[in-house]
Amino acid sequence: MHYPKHTVRDLLKSDQVTDATRQVLTERLALPSHPPTFFTAQECNLLQAICMRLIPQDDHEQLIDIAGNIDKRLTEQKSDGWRYDVMPADGDAYKLGLKGIDESARLLFQQPLLNLSTEQQDIVLGTVQTNEAPGQIWQQLPADRFFEELLTEAVENYYSHPLAQEEIGYVGMADVPTWQRIGLNQLEDREPRADGTL
Repeated sequence: MHYPKHTVRDLLKSDQVTDATRQVLTERLALPSHPPTFFTAQECNLLQAICMRLIPQDDHEQLIDIAGNIDKRLTEQKSDGWRYDVMPADGDAYKLGLKGIDESARLLFQQPLLNLSTEQQDIVLGTVQTNEAPGQIWQQLPADRFFEELLTEAVENYYSHPLAQEEIGYVGMADVPTWQRIGLNQLEDREPRADGTL
């Protein structure tokens, strides 16, 4: 199904969205890139490169600042309220995990991750994901658990942004009228049609 450009942005201006939802999503749209305050500039560059491999945005006019949002959360010492018992606190896990990824890149390709091709970066990240990454740091931190938590947070940051919601045609933020038409191929009036109309 084709979703017209600005579908979400248009819905945010309508009476189909509660004030609270409109405020949160409008703030996300207007939020400038967040300069690093938890990570060093080098760590933030590395995290940005990793996030671009996990969720490529090469063809996007406006990038969603996944790394900046992670940095902001860690700076504010916010948490999702749980963690694996084998994992250190979130901030420590990120610091160790980024060092571990760079260490693995150097062991596999004799260069830091930022100097590698995208194909080589994917190989390094694949070894982290499968818990086969080389390096001493992964003796202190389970690589697969770190990868899982990083990927989860990256996806949450990306798809909670109105531009990503627009990309996939998600209109669930239109939360005022509730959802009545729940059968197969039944569309609410506010949902885009196949021809691109609302």
